[in-house]
Amino acid sequence: MYRSFIKLWVLLTLLCAAPIFGQQKVRDTTKKSEIYGLRLGVDLSRPLISVFKDGYQGLEITGDYRLSQRWYLAAELGNESNIVEEVLDNADGINRITIYEMNPSGSYIKLGADFNTYQNWYGMNNSIIVGARYAFSTFSTSLDKYSIYDSNRYWNPDTFLTGSELLGEYSGLNASWLELLIGVKTELFANIYMGASVRLGILVTDSDPGTFSNVWIPGFNRKTDNSRFGVGFNYTISYLIPIYRKARKKPVEISE
Repeated sequence: MYRSFIKLWVLLTLLCAAPIFGQQKVRDTTKKSEIYGLRLGVDLSRPLISVFKDGYQGLEITGDYRLSQRWYLAAELGNESNIVEEVLDNADGINRITIYEMNPSGSYIKLGADFNTYQNWYGMNNSIIVGARYAFSTFSTSLDKYSIYDSNRYWNPDTFLTGSELLGEYSGLNASWLELLIGVKTELFANIYMGASVRLGILVTDSDPGTFSNVWIPGFNRKTDNSRFGVGFNYTISYLIPIYRKARKKPVEISE
């Protein structure tokens, strides 16, 4: 399933990037003005995952504000809930053992900046961006099932004992991380943009329940005991709210 999402994301990213790479970068010295403003949007990938993955729900609002020719202040605000389980499953589906089943749920915010590495020609406002965010998430985790490992398998040769003492909801959890990203944004129609980005998260702080580790963090995705890295992506549609105009040099296309 995730391979299908990745293939879909790559295809959509190429479609977004095509109009950008087809433009010329040569400029003349004629001064014109271009729009500066606030761009607000929504991540389309999370509702799509909600349709195909049982137990997942998510929504993310995105925004950026243009500071200069190349720099943007940027932010994402979201909420996610996901059922995460670990199972031992034979090829024939017999003696399927649930190691644990958890339901993390919470909100997150990401704040940072983007730098547009692409020099547009006049009249266009496309981007090939690199950026960074500092993210913070608050969440709770409901432990719904877990099994207890026992080396003495005489009475239970085909399964593990089912635990009950730790079941319940653990609230007041939080995590923070640094996020690096690369992406594209292209203008489809007047002030309407499609964008896509790939993100690498590096966990900085992680408050867990104490009796077990966090295995999934809203906004960060999957976490493992031996790694502080997480990977994510988004695919957005957004609208630019024009606020003012600012002069710039006009790039022109060279005739062949």
